[in-house]
Amino acid sequence: MAITLADAQRNAASDVDYAVIDETRRGSWLLDQITFDDTATPGTGGGTLTYTYARLTQTRGGQFRAFNTEYTPSEAKRTQITSSLYPFGGAYNLDRALAHLGPRLTDEMAFQTSELIKGCRVTFADQLINGDHASNVLGFDGLDVALTGSVTEHFQNTSTYYVDWSPATIDTVDESITVSDQLDEFLSLLNGEPDALLGNRLLMNRVKAIAKRAGQYNITQDSLGRTIERYGNAVLVDLGTKNDDFTGNSYIVPVETRDPDGGGGGGNITNLTDLYAVRFGMDALHGASVAGSPLMKTWDPDWTTSGAVKTGELEMGPATLVLKHARSCGVFRNIKVK
Repeated sequence: MAITLADAQRNAASDVDYAVIDETRRGSWLLDQITFDDTATPGTGGGTLTYTYARLTQTRGGQFRAFNTEYTPSEAKRTQITSSLYPFGGAYNLDRALAHLGPRLTDEMAFQTSELIKGCRVTFADQLINGDHASNVLGFDGLDVALTGSVTEHFQNTSTYYVDWSPATIDTVDESITVSDQLDEFLSLLNGEPDALLGNRLLMNRVKAIAKRAGQYNITQDSLGRTIERYGNAVLVDLGTKNDDFTGNSYIVPVETRDPDGGGGGGNITNLTDLYAVRFGMDALHGASVAGSPLMKTWDPDWTTSGAVKTGELEMGPATLVLKHARSCGVFRNIKVK
């Protein structure tokens, strides 16, 4: 069975769970789109939760043949992927004397719960892009790792291995249309129209400018009251900054100095970043969760028992992320944004 956060909200066991899921959905368009396949069960001995699937890495086509000749054999290729599911969330401690002082905006318990929700949303977005199971066995491989070396890892310029989308480069309609052509060429590598384009604030501003001048920009409001901006039909998602960032510059999708041609003579180029295109679905990018278990759960501090300091918790999963088809997502590498 496949479920979303909207499904989990409708089936929430308590008003608190309902409110927490609602705040999570409203604050993260990205999390709200992901479908979770809630079929994972413990393996032998019940100690490990895993989700095993076949990632399609190469398709095949048909062909004509002459009479009295055979077809040339060709096979589609799949790679078996096993991903472990782990709980994801956080906890806070709170003194009972501070629990409900003041109105809603200064209520410490409400504040801590809200900040925990925000922190979990940011951590999930960070893991979606930068997750590396090899360095953190409790996490999953993010798109940066999963798409490296894939057919949808795109380098527009094969001589310098970067493109310039800085403001001075896209400040006219003709220049923006040229860059829009580059973006469309990248998106054509996917096996379907992407649902979203993911990046940092600087790159999303560039894509919006390109879209407006190329006639591809539109803006709407969804059923939760969120403002949705699109390039064509793809929603533009600014993934924001990391949890420990107070400067506003530590982007989840980094802007950094790179040597894009790998020592080929071009040298280091400043302010390079990447653009991710994703398609959601059970045949594309989706989640996996535990069979028969609520997708998200909360535990408020129990003020009815003795003890001055109580703990509140929020948890999602156990869950993981699944890239079912290698061409359902892609990454446009090395875009200069300023």
